Amino acid sequence: MVTLQENTIKFNNSLIVSHDGGQLSSDSGLTLMDELMDAFHFTQLSEEIITFNDDRKYCTHTNPKILKQLILQLNAGYKADTSADILQYDPVLLTFASDEPLASQPTISRFWNRIFEETIEDLQKFNQVLIDQARLVRNDTNLIIDLDSTHSDTFGNQELSDYNAHYGTTGYHPIVAFDGLTGDFLKAKLRPGNQYTSNGVKEFLEPLLDHYSQAVPTTDILVRGDSGFATPDIYELCEKSNNQYVIRLKINRNLARLAEEFLFYDDNHPWEEKEVYFHSVSYQAASWSKPRRVCIRSTREAGELLFSHAFIVTSFSESISAKRVFETYKKRGTMENYIKEAKNSFFFDKTDSPHFIENYARMMVSVLAYNLFNFLKTCCFDKKWRGLQVNTIRFRLFKVAGKLVRTARQMYLKLSSSHVYQEEFYNIFRRIRRIRQYI
Repeated sequence: MVTLQENTIKFNNSLIVSHDGGQLSSDSGLTLMDELMDAFHFTQLSEEIITFNDDRKYCTHTNPKILKQLILQLNAGYKADTSADILQYDPVLLTFASDEPLASQPTISRFWNRIFEETIEDLQKFNQVLIDQARLVRNDTNLIIDLDSTHSDTFGNQELSDYNAHYGTTGYHPIVAFDGLTGDFLKAKLRPGNQYTSNGVKEFLEPLLDHYSQAVPTTDILVRGDSGFATPDIYELCEKSNNQYVIRLKINRNLARLAEEFLFYDDNHPWEEKEVYFHSVSYQAASWSKPRRVCIRSTREAGELLFSHAFIVTSFSESISAKRVFETYKKRGTMENYIKEAKNSFFFDKTDSPHFIENYARMMVSVLAYNLFNFLKTCCFDKKWRGLQVNTIRFRLFKVAGKLVRTARQMYLKLSSSHVYQEEFYNIFRRIRRIRQYI
């Protein structure tokens, strides 16, 4: 019978495997992430901005230190808090904590218990400050706010968990906003599962528009959303702040009749070929305070008899063609990849706690981890590397074997000599150092 104690490899009887290598780490490449966090003044800003309901008089693990440990664990791909029970002895992670002990799983559990409503607001503010620094480094002057909602499944009696008919399951229904140009996770709000897509969207979006209308560098803003966000609150908010919007509309009887008026059935067009026509018209729904431009796309698939119609309401002038408006909206599809990345790679939808506020905090920590990883990609990667998936980047840069060697005055982190991507590793290191001159 094979047991865990039998370490002899069958393909080579002279080879024995054991986990007693000592001062070795399989995550030595996280030095890149820690260097980036230092360049963004992560620890200093977290201490200044984030407050906790903490009445401890004496403590070994400060809240900012635990937050940093959680983010490093997420960036390395460790989902469970229990991973900390082994990682707390990782020699490389210990150097990130200035040789102080790392938090264990029970300590992390107590950390979540110190979260209260003001902490959530502070985490949102902290995320905003980090994004502002990244935009300054990249000199971003355009912003596309992509709005969407997603679902976080729950598997117990979590507080405020509810059934959502659209997703057909029980959980939470967070609303999210990404930058469609850079992939930055601008904002997230956890909501009960039974909330409709656009519930609270005005209160969610307005602070973003107010902030970026005053932020440096000067920013031109476009808001994009699917039909779930087709509400006058968004149109009026964007118009009030002189920002553009492109939002899909649900089809209704009036819009369908309007689209049919523009159709011309060409008997000479081959029926086995697809037909697409674009039009725009001034239209006012019953709930709108004024007429707005609506763009129409009429499509007849090859071999079909009838046309199907799609509608977008926009603040763009007639100088922007209806076809261009639809092309602009179509690029919103990239956001679905951002959401999948946040869930699959940073566990954005992890709902381990019975309490709503703690699950909200877990979500925000995942947002911070996602953004720091994205800053590394967008600020420090060569262009050909920026499209790589998270797990590929982890494999190439973070999962590097390393040995920590201490002398009387120095510590040396000796990485594997057979690391295939070491040239790009050091190129990224140099780019991180250049960030410090901007922030």
